[in-house]
Amino acid sequence: SSRTMSLLSQLEKINLDSVLGEADNARYVTSKILHLVQSQEKTRKEMTSKGSTGIEVILSTLEVKPLCGYGYIASFNFIIGLCGGRRASVLVTKGGTQILLQLLLTASKDSPPNEELMVLLHTLLAKIGPKDKKIGMKARINGALNISLNLVKQNLQNHKLILPCLQVLRVYSTNSVNAVSLGKNGVVELMFKIIGPFSKKNTSLMKVALDTLAALLKSKTNARRAVDRGYVQVLLTIYVDWHSHDSRHRYMLIRKGVLQCIKNVTNIKLGRKAFIDANGMKILYNTSQECLAVRTLDPLVNTSSLIMRKCFPKNRLPLPTIKSAFHFQLPVIPASGPVAQLYNLPPDVDDVVDESDDNDDAETESEIETENDDDKDQHFKNDDIETDINKLKPRQELGRSIEELKMYEQFFPELSENFQECDLVSKEPKPFVPDANLGGPIVVPTAGEE
Repeated sequence: SSRTMSLLSQLEKINLDSVLGEADNARYVTSKILHLVQSQEKTRKEMTSKGSTGIEVILSTLEVKPLCGYGYIASFNFIIGLCGGRRASVLVTKGGTQILLQLLLTASKDSPPNEELMVLLHTLLAKIGPKDKKIGMKARINGALNISLNLVKQNLQNHKLILPCLQVLRVYSTNSVNAVSLGKNGVVELMFKIIGPFSKKNTSLMKVALDTLAALLKSKTNARRAVDRGYVQVLLTIYVDWHSHDSRHRYMLIRKGVLQCIKNVTNIKLGRKAFIDANGMKILYNTSQECLAVRTLDPLVNTSSLIMRKCFPKNRLPLPTIKSAFHFQLPVIPASGPVAQLYNLPPDVDDVVDESDDNDDAETESEIETENDDDKDQHFKNDDIETDINKLKPRQELGRSIEELKMYEQFFPELSENFQECDLVSKEPKPFVPDANLGGPIVVPTAGEE
């Protein structure tokens, strides 16, 4: 067997030994494996090939013999080197998520926690998180949900540490129950401390923070919290700042991230009202007009159009105000009643009451946990579009009554009479008259025969 397989066999034997001093041997063997994996491509392929037990051995080592110091970090470096794509799925199926969350909980009890170890743990969790649909629930059950949040709160200036922590929070926030729980602990306010005006420094951190905020704002509870603190105006200001400074359109993803946050916060009635009050319609309309000439900015225009359509006030027909380009005048307007009240409204009054989310105050208690939110956008449903085919078909009505149309029946008998097959041959037998060309006798009927 190869050198790598030999080292894995040694590590497996160490796992079965209960001697305390074997921890040093485990660190030594793990460091040797790490060196081979980092230096030889052949070893990496051998460790990740089908049927190989390398990942299982390393995970079992972390589970039964918690390492410390360099051996701890070396083991995670080894797994991170193998992680990605199909290999990340292998880690999930072997129970790697549960082991990593437990180790994260154990490592967080150190005061202060090992920064390098925390970076490695969160980096690995961020990689395997999208492959594990239950990671949000597992983190909440293990009590590891707030560890990443507390690290971000305590290390706002340490961008090397908070970047992987934000990536993990983004994965956690796809779960609605986690999003509400994190929102109660101040994660929404924390995100607005990280995102800010245009700056070419730490753009990757800005992008991850915006994606995390967008995932959090899918919860209506967090969206209301953001509206109450005036963050809709802040988002619009940030978007205008990035739009005006990004003349070469190199940071389109960041601008789209800001729009995604605005889109999610305007899913509730309070968010739409705050958007209108902050002059958001004019801001997005003007910025969209400037983006039309650049084809690569179509995602920004599309998202802006969706937000504007969603937030534009709805009106009933007929429209007696200048809110519409068309004016439908009723032939007779009653002196009193709802129609008369509608026509007597001032031009700036919205006559349609938005009751879309009046009964969502108890969302925190009644929110159902959804574990399969694979990054799926909540597409805005346009209630203005009729989808019932029967209602879309025009109803044909006759210009005259049926009685008046009966006078024309004599001209079109085929439309009213019931034609039946008629027997045109007489029932009485007739004498047979063969053809003369056949050469047979010709029988002529007598005068008295029919």
